[in-house]
Amino acid sequence: MSAGCGQLAYRLGTDMPPQYVPNPLDLPPVPADFLWLQVVDAVDDVFRISREQPVVNQPGAVLEGRLETSYKVGGSILEPWRKDSSPGFERLQSTLQSIRRRAIVHVRPHSNGYSVEIIVQKDLEDTDRTQYATETTAGQRHDGSRTSRVDDFDDNPQTLGWIPLGRDTTLEQILLQDIFRRVTQKDTPGLLNH
Repeated sequence: MSAGCGQLAYRLGTDMPPQYVPNPLDLPPVPADFLWLQVVDAVDDVFRISREQPVVNQPGAVLEGRLETSYKVGGSILEPWRKDSSPGFERLQSTLQSIRRRAIVHVRPHSNGYSVEIIVQKDLEDTDRTQYATETTAGQRHDGSRTSRVDDFDDNPQTLGWIPLGRDTTLEQILLQDIFRRVTQKDTPGLLNH
Protein backbone atom coordinates (compact mmCIF):
# COMPACT_ATOMS: atom_id res chain seq x y z
CA MET A 1 0.00 0.00 0.00
CA SER A 2 2.75 2.46 0.91
CA ALA A 3 4.58 1.75 -2.36
CA GLY A 4 1.45 2.66 -4.29
CA CYS A 5 0.93 5.89 -2.33
CA GLY A 6 4.61 6.76 -2.71
CA GLN A 7 4.40 6.29 -6.47
CA LEU A 8 1.27 8.47 -6.56
CA ALA A 9 3.03 11.21 -4.56
CA TYR A 10 6.03 10.97 -6.90
CA ARG A 11 3.82 11.32 -9.99
CA LEU A 12 2.00 14.35 -8.61
CA GLY A 13 5.10 16.08 -7.29
CA THR A 14 7.44 15.45 -10.22
CA ASP A 15 7.51 17.91 -13.08
CA MET A 16 8.39 17.06 -16.65
CA PRO A 17 12.08 17.31 -17.44
CA PRO A 18 12.85 20.74 -18.92
CA GLN A 19 13.46 19.45 -22.45
CA TYR A 20 11.44 21.61 -24.74
CA VAL A 21 11.12 21.32 -28.47
CA PRO A 22 9.77 24.20 -30.51
CA ASN A 23 6.17 24.09 -31.65
CA PRO A 24 6.10 24.03 -34.72
CA LEU A 25 8.94 21.51 -34.85
CA ASP A 26 11.27 21.41 -37.86
CA LEU A 27 12.14 17.91 -39.04
CA PRO A 28 14.76 16.80 -41.59
CA PRO A 29 13.80 15.66 -45.10
CA VAL A 30 12.38 12.13 -44.97
CA PRO A 31 9.85 10.35 -47.18
CA ALA A 32 6.43 11.98 -46.74
CA ASP A 33 4.57 8.71 -46.18
CA PHE A 34 7.07 7.63 -43.49
CA LEU A 35 6.67 10.93 -41.65
CA TRP A 36 2.88 10.81 -41.88
CA LEU A 37 2.74 7.26 -40.50
CA GLN A 38 4.92 8.30 -37.54
CA VAL A 39 2.69 11.30 -36.80
CA VAL A 40 -0.48 9.19 -37.01
CA ASP A 41 1.01 6.46 -34.82
CA ALA A 42 2.15 8.93 -32.13
CA VAL A 43 -1.20 10.77 -32.00
CA ASP A 44 -3.20 7.52 -32.19
CA ASP A 45 -1.54 6.33 -28.95
CA VAL A 46 -3.32 9.17 -27.10
CA PHE A 47 -6.43 10.16 -29.09
CA ARG A 48 -8.92 8.68 -31.52
CA ILE A 49 -8.39 10.18 -34.97
CA SER A 50 -11.54 11.59 -36.56
CA ARG A 51 -10.17 13.17 -39.76
CA GLU A 52 -6.88 13.06 -41.62
CA GLN A 53 -5.43 14.36 -44.85
CA PRO A 54 -1.90 13.00 -45.44
CA VAL A 55 0.99 15.26 -46.34
CA VAL A 56 2.11 15.14 -50.00
CA ASN A 57 5.60 16.26 -51.00
CA GLN A 58 6.28 15.21 -54.60
CA PRO A 59 7.55 17.12 -57.60
CA GLY A 60 4.54 19.04 -58.92
CA ALA A 61 2.33 18.27 -55.89
CA VAL A 62 2.85 19.72 -52.42
CA LEU A 63 -0.01 19.54 -49.90
CA GLU A 64 -0.13 20.27 -46.19
CA GLY A 65 -1.11 17.33 -44.01
CA ARG A 66 -3.83 17.85 -41.40
CA LEU A 67 -5.01 15.51 -38.67
CA GLU A 68 -7.91 16.12 -36.27
CA THR A 69 -8.93 14.00 -33.32
CA SER A 70 -12.23 13.66 -31.55
CA TYR A 71 -12.65 14.98 -27.99
CA LYS A 72 -11.50 12.72 -25.19
CA VAL A 73 -12.37 13.15 -21.50
CA GLY A 74 -9.17 13.41 -19.47
CA GLY A 75 -7.80 10.46 -17.51
CA SER A 76 -7.83 10.73 -13.72
CA ILE A 77 -5.28 9.76 -11.07
CA LEU A 78 -7.03 6.40 -10.82
CA GLU A 79 -6.34 5.78 -14.54
CA PRO A 80 -2.52 5.98 -14.84
CA TRP A 81 -2.50 3.99 -18.10
CA ARG A 82 -4.27 6.78 -20.00
CA LYS A 83 -1.83 9.06 -21.80
CA ASP A 84 -4.13 12.03 -22.49
CA SER A 85 -3.46 13.59 -19.07
CA SER A 86 0.20 14.19 -18.35
CA PRO A 87 1.49 13.53 -14.81
CA GLY A 88 1.24 16.28 -12.24
CA PHE A 89 -1.18 19.20 -12.47
CA GLU A 90 -2.94 18.08 -15.67
CA ARG A 91 -3.85 14.67 -14.22
CA LEU A 92 -4.94 16.19 -10.91
CA GLN A 93 -7.11 18.74 -12.73
CA SER A 94 -8.69 15.97 -14.83
CA THR A 95 -9.44 14.09 -11.60
CA LEU A 96 -11.18 16.99 -9.86
CA GLN A 97 -12.92 18.51 -12.92
CA SER A 98 -14.48 17.22 -16.14
CA ILE A 99 -11.79 18.11 -18.68
CA ARG A 100 -11.77 17.14 -22.35
CA ARG A 101 -9.01 17.49 -24.92
CA ARG A 102 -8.58 17.26 -28.67
CA ALA A 103 -5.58 17.61 -30.95
CA ILE A 104 -5.07 19.27 -34.33
CA VAL A 105 -1.82 18.50 -36.17
CA HIS A 106 -0.46 20.36 -39.20
CA VAL A 107 2.44 18.91 -41.23
CA ARG A 108 3.83 21.46 -43.69
CA PRO A 109 6.54 20.58 -46.20
CA HIS A 110 9.21 23.22 -46.87
CA SER A 111 12.55 23.35 -48.65
CA ASN A 112 14.62 21.91 -45.75
CA GLY A 113 12.21 19.19 -44.62
CA TYR A 114 8.94 19.48 -42.71
CA SER A 115 7.32 21.57 -40.03
CA VAL A 116 5.01 19.79 -37.55
CA GLU A 117 2.65 21.87 -35.40
CA ILE A 118 0.47 20.30 -32.69
CA ILE A 119 -2.35 22.17 -30.96
CA VAL A 120 -4.04 20.41 -28.03
CA GLN A 121 -7.19 22.26 -26.94
CA LYS A 122 -8.46 21.80 -23.39
CA ASP A 123 -12.07 22.47 -22.28
CA LEU A 124 -13.83 22.45 -18.89
CA GLU A 125 -17.39 21.15 -18.57
CA ASP A 126 -19.96 23.77 -17.53
CA THR A 127 -22.93 22.26 -15.66
CA ASP A 128 -26.00 23.80 -14.09
CA ARG A 129 -24.98 22.59 -10.59
CA THR A 130 -22.62 20.20 -8.82
CA GLN A 131 -23.28 16.49 -8.91
CA TYR A 132 -24.04 16.04 -5.21
CA ALA A 133 -25.67 19.41 -4.58
CA THR A 134 -28.48 19.63 -2.06
CA GLU A 135 -30.66 21.72 -4.38
CA THR A 136 -32.57 20.03 -7.16
CA THR A 137 -34.43 21.04 -10.28
CA ALA A 138 -37.63 19.49 -9.00
CA GLY A 139 -38.66 21.86 -6.24
CA GLN A 140 -41.15 20.71 -3.63
CA ARG A 141 -44.29 22.77 -3.30
CA HIS A 142 -45.95 23.10 0.11
CA ASP A 143 -48.98 25.22 -0.74
CA GLY A 144 -51.37 22.35 -1.43
CA SER A 145 -51.07 22.55 -5.23
CA ARG A 146 -51.04 19.33 -7.14
CA THR A 147 -48.06 18.83 -9.41
CA SER A 148 -47.49 15.94 -11.75
CA ARG A 149 -44.07 14.38 -11.99
CA VAL A 150 -42.84 12.49 -14.97
CA ASP A 151 -41.44 9.08 -14.06
CA ASP A 152 -38.37 9.39 -16.27
CA PHE A 153 -37.21 12.63 -14.62
CA ASP A 154 -33.41 12.87 -14.62
CA ASP A 155 -32.09 14.75 -11.60
CA ASN A 156 -28.43 14.65 -12.69
CA PRO A 157 -26.56 17.84 -13.52
CA GLN A 158 -27.08 18.94 -17.11
CA THR A 159 -24.18 20.04 -19.29
CA LEU A 160 -24.64 23.63 -20.41
CA GLY A 161 -21.54 23.63 -22.60
CA TRP A 162 -17.76 23.62 -22.46
CA ILE A 163 -15.47 26.44 -21.33
CA PRO A 164 -12.22 26.73 -23.30
CA LEU A 165 -9.15 26.61 -21.04
CA GLY A 166 -6.58 27.20 -23.76
CA ARG A 167 -3.86 24.83 -24.85
CA ASP A 168 -2.35 21.86 -23.03
CA THR A 169 1.31 22.63 -23.78
CA THR A 170 2.56 19.72 -21.67
CA LEU A 171 0.77 17.16 -23.83
CA GLU A 172 1.87 19.02 -26.96
CA GLN A 173 5.50 18.66 -25.81
CA ILE A 174 5.06 14.94 -25.10
CA LEU A 175 3.64 14.32 -28.59
CA LEU A 176 6.27 16.47 -30.34
CA GLN A 177 9.13 14.73 -28.51
CA ASP A 178 7.68 11.34 -29.43
CA ILE A 179 7.42 12.29 -33.12
CA PHE A 180 10.95 13.75 -33.06
CA ARG A 181 12.36 10.51 -31.59
CA ARG A 182 10.48 8.35 -34.09
CA VAL A 183 11.75 10.33 -37.09
CA THR A 184 15.34 11.10 -36.11
CA GLN A 185 16.52 8.05 -34.13
CA LYS A 186 17.36 4.67 -35.61
CA ASP A 187 15.45 1.60 -34.51
CA THR A 188 17.31 -0.28 -31.81
CA PRO A 189 17.76 -4.01 -32.39
CA GLY A 190 15.48 -5.99 -30.13
CA LEU A 191 14.58 -9.62 -29.62
CA LEU A 192 12.51 -9.81 -32.81
CA ASN A 193 15.05 -8.04 -35.07
CA HIS A 194 17.93 -10.00 -36.63
